[in-house]
Amino acid sequence: MKIIIIGNGKVGYTLAEQLSIANHDLTIIDQHSTALQRADSSLDVMCISGNGASIRTLLEAGARQADLVIAVTNYDEVNIVCCLLAKKLGAKHTIARIRDPEYSADAPLLKEEIGLDLIINPELAAAREISRVFRYPSATGVDTFARGQVEMVGFTIEQDDEITGIPLYEFNRIHPNRTLMCAVQRGQNVIIPDGSFVPQAEDTAYLIGDPLELQRCFALMGRPMSHVKNVAILGGSRIATYLTWELSKSNMNVRIIEKNIEKCEHLSELLPGALVIHGDGTDNDVLEGENIFQADAFVSLTDRDEDNLLMALNAIHAGVPNVAAKMTRPNYIELAKDVGLDSIISPKDLTANIISSYVRSISNSEGSAVERLYKLLDNKMEAVEFTATAATRFLNITLKDLQLKKGLLIAAIVRGGHAIIPNGNDMILEGDRVIVVARSLFLQDLNDIMKK
Repeated sequence: MKIIIIGNGKVGYTLAEQLSIANHDLTIIDQHSTALQRADSSLDVMCISGNGASIRTLLEAGARQADLVIAVTNYDEVNIVCCLLAKKLGAKHTIARIRDPEYSADAPLLKEEIGLDLIINPELAAAREISRVFRYPSATGVDTFARGQVEMVGFTIEQDDEITGIPLYEFNRIHPNRTLMCAVQRGQNVIIPDGSFVPQAEDTAYLIGDPLELQRCFALMGRPMSHVKNVAILGGSRIATYLTWELSKSNMNVRIIEKNIEKCEHLSELLPGALVIHGDGTDNDVLEGENIFQADAFVSLTDRDEDNLLMALNAIHAGVPNVAAKMTRPNYIELAKDVGLDSIISPKDLTANIISSYVRSISNSEGSAVERLYKLLDNKMEAVEFTATAATRFLNITLKDLQLKKGLLIAAIVRGGHAIIPNGNDMILEGDRVIVVARSLFLQDLNDIMKK
């Protein structure tokens, strides 16, 4: 596919990195030539220095022949204009990053009037991820499939977990449940476990199933669900605004600490149900005076990775049960994991996953297209959701009789609103939603899971 990316910031580069691996014809546009240097030297892409909202620049980039134009500059208005012009010039599909809450509320109208095919809001996606993480003990991330009917929870296995040190088949015999451990990282090794796999402390594992069954399985492991009622947020960012709205749906009490007085005043008007505190959230006296670490959950959402990491570690040390932090730099994400912070939210990675999923879906509009795509374990694995169609070549055949490629697992099937953790006697029927976990095989169609 011919794809044009406008804006080569953190999101633009991460997206270009993912898509270039899949051998798409990529062109990146950015007004600042310095922003293009990294992509030009390390990725197989064409770089154009110019204004993505200029018709001349779009024509130079080949917008008339583009299959997809993605606008991810720092300005919502520029992204909207870029997509509008690209569509008028002949681009088949357009995606815009739009972060302002007012614009997000107008998303349906923008799609209809401007012809946007997809609107991405990284801050809203991050807020929803954090709110999901708080439902599970010590979750590193929660991904949803089939409109929330299936969830996949990442977590670090602990020494005291009931599942530690015994084969999975033995744990399931003692504690029958309808979940599946579908991916594990142990050190540098990535494993798709079978029934004989023995989980060990410090493994990073992913468990898949319907939400209620997942919660029951965590309880069976000795991790009863913690009921989060009071949440403290450091930093009055857009994510904090969206997160407060998300948490209010579950009647949670939210406190936001922000050192900019103008932001505090704005947040107080925008979020009347939240307590907004003016103060420096990195000052221990302020934290103690406001009892910030007495909350059930703490989230660091400042613009500085360093502050987010430091304050999240302070919260863990203070005994806050649920701690999450926003991170953007890969080196800080690795450092955070090394020092014990598991719940790390990366808006740029969430955005790249959503767009990559859309790219795969439009590249295969006639078959069993990709519905959802999530990267796991530092991009070493991926979980992909498909809908089985009449074009799927192995309908109504038991899974044990299929010749599947190595390095993948059919992790779940959703049929009639019910999640199925399949065994060898199950079949895939037309209309089923099928979740496949694979070692980054760049699956674009459900048929791709079969050996040729």
